[in-house]
Amino acid sequence: MEEIQAGKTTAIVAYFTIVGSLIAIFMNLEPKNSFARFHTRQAFGLHIMFLGFALFLSYAFNKYAWYGLYILYIVLWGYGFVGAITDKRQSVPVLGPYFQKWFTFIQ
Repeated sequence: MEEIQAGKTTAIVAYFTIVGSLIAIFMNLEPKNSFARFHTRQAFGLHIMFLGFALFLSYAFNKYAWYGLYILYIVLWGYGFVGAITDKRQSVPVLGPYFQKWFTFIQ
């Protein structure tokens, strides 16, 4: 429980834009906190996913695809953010385990 409280601020900061994720990565360099690392990976993955799909959709414009992207992003972001606030290590549905594997450089 003490470890979660120590990393809670870093975990919450990670969900505020890609810049917040980068700040959280540097906040967690010393001392390293596994709760903060878990949520930083989740948030970083969400932001990268959103930016990647947004770049793709900027070339293949479809209004409904944009709506779908924003709804997906907001729902997954909210799920992760609520997990960070309520001290839970709940992965984002479907993509969360992949984010933990892909972003192992986030220590």
